[in-house]
Amino acid sequence: MTGSSRTDPGLPATVAAALRRAAFLLERGGATSYRSEAFRAAVAALEPLPADELARRLHAGTLTDLPGVGARTAEVATAAASGGPQPYLDGLADTYPDPELSPAAAALRAALTGDLHAHSEASDGATPIQEMVLAAMELGHTYLAITDHSPRLTIASGLSPARLRAQLNQIEALNTAIAPFRVLTGIEVDILDDGSLDQEPALLDRLDVVVASVHSKLRMDSPAMTRRMRAAVANPRVDVLGHCTGRQLTGSRKRPASAFDADAVFADCAEHGVAVEINCRPDRLDPPHELLALAVDAGCLFTIDTDAHAPGQLAWQGVGCERAAGHGIGPDRVLDTWPVDALTAHLTDRS
Repeated sequence: MTGSSRTDPGLPATVAAALRRAAFLLERGGATSYRSEAFRAAVAALEPLPADELARRLHAGTLTDLPGVGARTAEVATAAASGGPQPYLDGLADTYPDPELSPAAAALRAALTGDLHAHSEASDGATPIQEMVLAAMELGHTYLAITDHSPRLTIASGLSPARLRAQLNQIEALNTAIAPFRVLTGIEVDILDDGSLDQEPALLDRLDVVVASVHSKLRMDSPAMTRRMRAAVANPRVDVLGHCTGRQLTGSRKRPASAFDADAVFADCAEHGVAVEINCRPDRLDPPHELLALAVDAGCLFTIDTDAHAPGQLAWQGVGCERAAGHGIGPDRVLDTWPVDALTAHLTDRS
């Protein structure tokens, strides 16, 4: 490494992988975001360096002179470049392990082929789409749906129609470069007060997957919330009902589940072929078990989605698999176990 005479830009794959691995493990474990962001910032700082300059800095121990590179990130980068042990990464893996799953949940997780609810930095995610894709590939997925927020959710930088169109062009170009992996076009569209959807209908028609969620007026009375949700589920453009109760279990935004007639909503989901999302976020775990049981009895299809806002959060699917397996949900009822061509054909046929 230190003897390289290359002058072309490019961060050695081993160094980039180690820095990304540290960020991934921190995100998987739910650590504070500034820690993972430090490692991703280090990748961004080191990637533009010519190989010979990077080699000199590694040899001289001056990586920390660069903006965006701290002592810890420099330690990980230097260890990766030398090919030596990685005690920091090993410690993170021990501190934030992948949870052990029951046999049924492990089998369901092994059957998953992708994730239908994930966010990028275009709305309130932490990274560009490319970083989400790299993590999805590492997890063995064959596709990932990018479902950034719709315009009304300004607090999450929801995408205007123009911004969403630009993202569709970006994804089209990216798919050309990364085939056979597929980035599916999508949105997490707000269900408005009257049950209509917060995006242009013609633009929704262009997307591979539409996840519809309630993000506002969550304390609406039960009859009104039921009408609102049933109207959305009846819309042929909706493919997935996202985090149906809107509850938050932890943090400063902690709130109870919304009230609605779950029997009626899930019966409509089953009738219209709208999948009920099993949201894997530890702060959501939505639907609650009692409602998940009702959705099973109603004959619904499901998705097991992470609602990831950072690459490492894509590893949270095991949590949802455990919840699904506890209710006897097998791969045949989970859309994101389907091969991508079968999945997209199903979504197109039902719209």
